[in-house]
Amino acid sequence: MTYIYIKRIKNKKNKTMIKEGSKVKVHYTGKLEDGKIFDTSNDKEPIEVVLGEGLLIKGFEAGLLGMKSGEKKTIEVEPKDGYGDYIEGRIQEVEKSKLPEDIKVGMVLQATSEAGSMVILIKEIKEDTAILDANHPLAGRKLIFDLEVVEVTND
Repeated sequence: MTYIYIKRIKNKKNKTMIKEGSKVKVHYTGKLEDGKIFDTSNDKEPIEVVLGEGLLIKGFEAGLLGMKSGEKKTIEVEPKDGYGDYIEGRIQEVEKSKLPEDIKVGMVLQATSEAGSMVILIKEIKEDTAILDANHPLAGRKLIFDLEVVEVTND
């Protein structure tokens, strides 16, 4: 009896495509419309996430879908698919006596409520009060991301 051994050879051109549930390593640079960079992974390890777990903003995840290892592209993320719209109702004036003594404009505080914890920016300090903003710093902004997929795993 003669045996024939068949070995599957991987075609390197047939790269794995990103889909929901893919484990992805990606380098990114996040910019505002004026070109100002607000975050990048290029001087660090790429981020590693499983798509669909909700760890990335919706627009970032959507931009990765269909990409393959080694592929680069630039995506634009509208506020609704990023950090949401800027909501004026998230700005409050609070008595300074309820805040730490050493507050300064631009300082970020962590606050806890029934809804959970949130980050609050001190926008303005008056004589007896301070203006606090609970919007995400990138809320209401269109975001531009340069993406480079380093690795894709689909289990």
